[in-house]
Amino acid sequence: METIYFDRLGELKRTKNELEKHLKVSISIQGKRVTINGNAFEEFEALAVLEAINFGFSAQTALMLKEEDIVFRKLPIKNFTRRKDLETVRARVIGTQGRTKRTIESLADCQVIVRGNEVGLICPAEEVEYVITGMTNLIRGSKQANIYKFLERINAARKNKNKE
Repeated sequence: METIYFDRLGELKRTKNELEKHLKVSISIQGKRVTINGNAFEEFEALAVLEAINFGFSAQTALMLKEEDIVFRKLPIKNFTRRKDLETVRARVIGTQGRTKRTIESLADCQVIVRGNEVGLICPAEEVEYVITGMTNLIRGSKQANIYKFLERINAARKNKNKE
């Protein structure tokens, strides 16, 4: 039995039955406390999915975590910058009308959410280190174009490796 405390219960309440069916666990909600019952492995999987939902991802996106090569990571922005105005740093990560975030998502084949002073990533395990490197460099102040070039180089190298 695992317990997690939720800030936002709306998405969980809407998709509770679907989540129970896909995750093969029973989910009980008491206030902000959510309890998961099932066997150990299924509880572990469900915990990862529920943490992603709690962070702000949709249930459909969070269910991607059931695949063994997909991972969820949180990056605290404060750990990578000395700036006091974290709003500016968040704005750099999101970009004008979300353009930077969308470009990183398409180049790295991942899902990105900025919530408060954290960045949440759901992406393939083989890509996660590159995405984290790009995201931390962006938070530290690198130009967006340099991050795009870095991710494009990684994609090109991976495609060449897959062809061989």
